[in-house]
Amino acid sequence: MRIRRCLALALLLCLLAPHRALAAPLEAEPPFEAQAASLLLLEADSGQVIFELNADEERPVASVTKLMTILLLLEMLDEGTLTLEEEVTVSQNAASMGGSQALLDAGGVYKLETLLSSLIVASSNDSAVALAEHALGSEENFVAAMNRRAGELGLQNTAYKNTTGLPVEGQHTTARDIAVLSLEVLRHERFFQYSTIWMEDLTHNSGRVTSLVNTNRLVRFYEGADGVKTGSTQEAGFCVSASAKRGELRFVAVVLGAASSKERFSIATSMLDYGFDHYAYKTLDPGTAPSLSGLAVDNAKGETVDLYLAKPLRYLCKKGEESTLRVEYQAPASLYAPFEKGQALGSAVVYRNDEVIDRVSLVAGRSVNPTGFLVNLRAIFRLWPVAGGSGSTALSD
Repeated sequence: MRIRRCLALALLLCLLAPHRALAAPLEAEPPFEAQAASLLLLEADSGQVIFELNADEERPVASVTKLMTILLLLEMLDEGTLTLEEEVTVSQNAASMGGSQALLDAGGVYKLETLLSSLIVASSNDSAVALAEHALGSEENFVAAMNRRAGELGLQNTAYKNTTGLPVEGQHTTARDIAVLSLEVLRHERFFQYSTIWMEDLTHNSGRVTSLVNTNRLVRFYEGADGVKTGSTQEAGFCVSASAKRGELRFVAVVLGAASSKERFSIATSMLDYGFDHYAYKTLDPGTAPSLSGLAVDNAKGETVDLYLAKPLRYLCKKGEESTLRVEYQAPASLYAPFEKGQALGSAVVYRNDEVIDRVSLVAGRSVNPTGFLVNLRAIFRLWPVAGGSGSTALSD
């Protein structure tokens, strides 16, 4: 019953989750040379790609695969299907995982939070499998949920075969798909409780202690770094999806297939530096003053209305190139009442150079009803009593 309930929840999450498409890159190619198979830099809030290289090339990515494992667990915690305090019994299968490990005891019992932390901090393969088996009954069930979730997120070039990223034929993804997946993980505040830990000790039931170190060295050595995931195997090379936030900007740098651990972090650092050094947000309208004011209402004599943006206009642009963004405000030549305050009556069209990048509604600043002789006459007839009846009845159209 528990397994069926969890599987149903996983399917529901797939149906409800938003698809986050990434905007076309602002720059035609990376601004510097980097020895890596694939690259992608994006600004997280806007989903705007800054530059990319081989972003749709399917590749193994080692433990970066665990981003999907982590995402599903975070979603189950948010929905209450799992709790941090519940106990997880580690199977022999989970304890036998090679590669990065928390060195869990087969048959050992651990709090779910302990294993989740070791998964996020130290990329523990044994914790990944133990949590998958606990959540959905088997790793196979969990992998099926991972692939369903990938489909809902639009990760068309991603296929999962296990929860760990250990080498297996047919498992692959792309820099672009990793970027989309990283954005989904970063939506969960709970993730940052663990992703920013540099070192921690895991105490086993026997009293034995495993010291864990964050596999993402940027969280200690790069200002604002707070995620997301590393991975390395001989097949995949050295990979990282790195996130850093400074002020209102958050960038995600995806590096796949670098030659060494040092090189992947060096490339990611250069990418993040480029984002923070060269890009900023521009507010195109203060959001409080009318965008169009004093528009006449044809069937309401003497009445005018101001139109306001339905939401603030805030766009990412390269520093020094703010003039490439402009807004044109549009409204019909004739406005007719009745309309309500907040009703859309026009639009603001946002351009980058000559390309339309967004449209935002312009809404009425107040309600207006029609006026004039015919309108008043209709109102009188609505209230006029019907002759010959007992009492009165309002006329209707």
